[in-house]
Amino acid sequence: MSLIKSVKEIDLMRASGRIVGDVLKYIKEFVKEGVTTAELDEKIEEFILSHGGYPAFKGYGGRLKFPASSCISINEEVVHGIPGSRALKDGDIVSIDIGVKKDGYFGDAAYTYEVGDPGQKKAKLLKVTNESLYKGIEQAIPGNTINDIACAVQNYVEGSGFSVVRALVGHGIGKNLHEEPAVPNYYSPENKQKLYCGMTLAIEPMVNYGTHEIVTKKDGWTTVTKDNEPSAHFEHTVLITEGKPEILTNIN
Repeated sequence: MSLIKSVKEIDLMRASGRIVGDVLKYIKEFVKEGVTTAELDEKIEEFILSHGGYPAFKGYGGRLKFPASSCISINEEVVHGIPGSRALKDGDIVSIDIGVKKDGYFGDAAYTYEVGDPGQKKAKLLKVTNESLYKGIEQAIPGNTINDIACAVQNYVEGSGFSVVRALVGHGIGKNLHEEPAVPNYYSPENKQKLYCGMTLAIEPMVNYGTHEIVTKKDGWTTVTKDNEPSAHFEHTVLITEGKPEILTNIN
């Protein structure tokens, strides 16, 4: 499979990415105290289907299929939280990760929302994580490598006193939800993949308040911080162009 997407493929990814961005913008008003994560997931699925897409996460996986249309992770939950009966509380931070498939191509993005007043500690974590995403996106230009993205994220996050998750990484995306290359948020001598126009990447810093270490819960999906400190997650699907990178999942 080629890492470089054709003009037609890019147009199809713009369409799926637009739905992702729109649903993340739409769901914000419902992220409030008392709402359950299952209720949020139901609204997300309805929005995706009504806009001609399909929720890419639903049924995803091998033997253990993901059962919902979105991953909703609260506080110490890093990613892959399964929506259910848990109600949001004032002070929570809620990461919502959404994938959409439309006409055979995927878009993928995530945003971490505040419920009421999360306090200075969590607010700073969200600010730094979101800013680190854009630091990484700035490096998604022809001639750079995956390490340029990774180092931009890592340096900003660790310079702010937080840690990047190492057990989970970003990825290429297109006709498949997860494609090559892997896009870590930390430096590795193996991250030598050069970047070219037409590549599409899901760049997604997952940032922890404390240790970078995570564990997976008994449900087989939900990952949490090992030290039970909060975590934030922001993600965009990005197209590498001859100029500035194009965000295909823009929320604005």
